Amino acid sequence: MRNSATAFAPASVANVAIGFDILGHAVEAIGDRVQVLRTAGRGVRIRAIRGLVTELPLEAARNTAGQALLTMAEACGLDFGFEMAIDKGIPLGSGLGGSAASAVAAVVAANALLPQPLTKLELLKFAMQGEAVASGSVHVDNIAASLFGGLVLTVGVDHPRTKQIPVPPGIRCVLVHPHMFLSTREARRILSQTVTMSDLVWQCANLAGFISACYTNDLDMIRDAFEDVIVEPQRQALIPGFKAVKQAAMANGALGCSISGAGPTVFAWCESPAAERILAAMAAAFGTHGLECDRWISAIEPTGARVID
Repeated sequence: MRNSATAFAPASVANVAIGFDILGHAVEAIGDRVQVLRTAGRGVRIRAIRGLVTELPLEAARNTAGQALLTMAEACGLDFGFEMAIDKGIPLGSGLGGSAASAVAAVVAANALLPQPLTKLELLKFAMQGEAVASGSVHVDNIAASLFGGLVLTVGVDHPRTKQIPVPPGIRCVLVHPHMFLSTREARRILSQTVTMSDLVWQCANLAGFISACYTNDLDMIRDAFEDVIVEPQRQALIPGFKAVKQAAMANGALGCSISGAGPTVFAWCESPAAERILAAMAAAFGTHGLECDRWISAIEPTGARVID
């Protein structure tokens, strides 16, 4: 058996506008890396946290990656432990699934050290427990996208089922991350617990139309269905300039534009030739509101977390 392994887990766009808590896709442009070592004694120790984010808990039970491995070790009845080093490539509080990526990278690396490797679905459940440390609740959209790659639909929480949805060829995801922090807990707290019947029907129709269009490469249907009528209207006030950024994306040829996860990152889907133009327009719109941005263009590849060393 191996004594060490390093895994990479990509960032992710949760919700993808119309699939709150059930739809997400991987962002290969950035991600987290976690190195895991086997130790003789039981337990989980975090040796170091490096990269874009360093001020995270070193106590395993308070860290997403640490809690994921604690859950794995207990469930598997392991007679050894883990030590890990986390390299953060995803900005904190960006809405790009940083807490999920750390948990996913940790379980994928640790899985390479087990006598009998586990399935991805089993790893998903362990990573979910890690994600709950950061967000305060168990939700699967970031975790599943980062683990499986591509565009992923997840049904259920206690017994999750996942399905990779094909993405039409030539589609790119444009992402603009304004330099501000937005807490996932706060972004979830402000959401109303009730919705009108008309909005529910509208949102369900958009989700069904979007998934159907992905299977049939119907870009016009994707454009028509790419509208969040429930969550985005409530969260947009948390992101200065959001309306202007969305308008800039759509005016320059985007198929759709919305908030990535809890935000503040804003993402757009588009055809490849329009990506650079849309990226520049979105960043410029944030600039008019005094916000500097990180920016990326990413394909949506069906390749998720993997061992890289």
